[in-house]
Amino acid sequence: MHIHILGICGTFMGGIAAIAKALGHKVTGADANVYPPMSTQLEQLGIALIQGWDPQQLEPAPDLVIIGNALSRGNPAVEYVLNTNLRYSSGPQWLAEQVLHDRWVLAVSGTHGKTTTSTMLAWILDYAGLKPGFLIGGIPQNFDCSARLGDAPFFVIEADEYDTAFFDKRSKFVHYRPRTLIINNLEFDHADIFADLAAIQRQFHHLLRMVPANGLVLSPEATPAVKQTLDMGCWSERQSYGEDWQAELLQSDGSQFALYYQQQKLGELHWQLNGQHNVDNAVMAIAAARHAGVPVQVSLDALAQFVAPKRRMELKATVADIKLYDDFAHHPTAIHTTLQGIRNKVGQNRVLAVLEPRSNTMRMGVHQQALPASLQLADQVFLFEPANANWLLEALTQTIGEKASLSKDINALVAQIAAQAKPGDSIVIMSNGGFGGIHDKLAVALKAKWES
Repeated sequence: MHIHILGICGTFMGGIAAIAKALGHKVTGADANVYPPMSTQLEQLGIALIQGWDPQQLEPAPDLVIIGNALSRGNPAVEYVLNTNLRYSSGPQWLAEQVLHDRWVLAVSGTHGKTTTSTMLAWILDYAGLKPGFLIGGIPQNFDCSARLGDAPFFVIEADEYDTAFFDKRSKFVHYRPRTLIINNLEFDHADIFADLAAIQRQFHHLLRMVPANGLVLSPEATPAVKQTLDMGCWSERQSYGEDWQAELLQSDGSQFALYYQQQKLGELHWQLNGQHNVDNAVMAIAAARHAGVPVQVSLDALAQFVAPKRRMELKATVADIKLYDDFAHHPTAIHTTLQGIRNKVGQNRVLAVLEPRSNTMRMGVHQQALPASLQLADQVFLFEPANANWLLEALTQTIGEKASLSKDINALVAQIAAQAKPGDSIVIMSNGGFGGIHDKLAVALKAKWES
């Protein structure tokens, strides 16, 4: 079968392409921006890529067109698919029908931590010799790809609550029908498609309806939004982080902790990651792996060798003892937990936070009232105002105070940061996009200043 994928360079759709290729299909695809790392991964798999949406790419007609959720009505390729009555599907629907229907699905959901937790879980199962399939919405560093068909029965998937496609406005995760479900947390996000938190909770309720009675739902104990959702109906076994599972920090930065299940200590983990949020992610992954039959000590041994996915406090460069990190944080809670983790690690050394409020929700200004508090742990805050922002960041700068500065130009922003940075500093760049190549530009500027 020839499958053509529209929007192939997103991490999810690129994963769909890799799995379809592994199933023996001829796979081609197109995107508005064909760029690494996904383009490189796809080309290595022998998948032909097309730049743009010219309908000629659909001649001769493929057997199936899989349409990503970034595409909408009015797109030339989409209109051609509809006008010529080509067979089409969404990525989640295709995955459910062709791969997940006979697998033990372990789904990782929640507002924060999905990519990291699903990568941890896939790595634990792989370390245990179970050869799981997986589809992760990021670039894992313990694997050489973001998706794999794997061997039955286990399949780990990052279960995103964002909508499925222009023709299916349900959350992606309702297609997955998990046997093991992690709900890490639940907050308001994706204001471009959800009116309020209750609308998101309704989608999670639909997801919970699909977990079988002999399945397992893992969730945090003290999160009101999660409790409210579970109270809407849960028909499966439940275990909670906080009551059934606990973690005791042995180092304040989270680089060492002890794990407990029902008050019994099961072991300790000494690893490369830090931050309370990563400890939380790890506990959830260990609990889910245990449901799949992996002994806890095996999970601890696996995570001792775990490397965080790219763009999750990824150390991009060290120049004159100035550390430059790249992080995907784009929600006030994620920003706060990221800065809390680095603060606990570096102590009194300075932390410089660089933020691009790029996500749809951020650009709409939904979280602007919560941003000052989320950035309080930084010694200096550098804000970048995107050209398409629907609100002015100047007011945010004034609320934060003297330690904050604002720029609308990437090169000017790089110059500001380089002028302020000094040995011992940690610079944390936070964005869910490429941020104009700021990471490499800043590394070059720091080297010019300190190593020339």
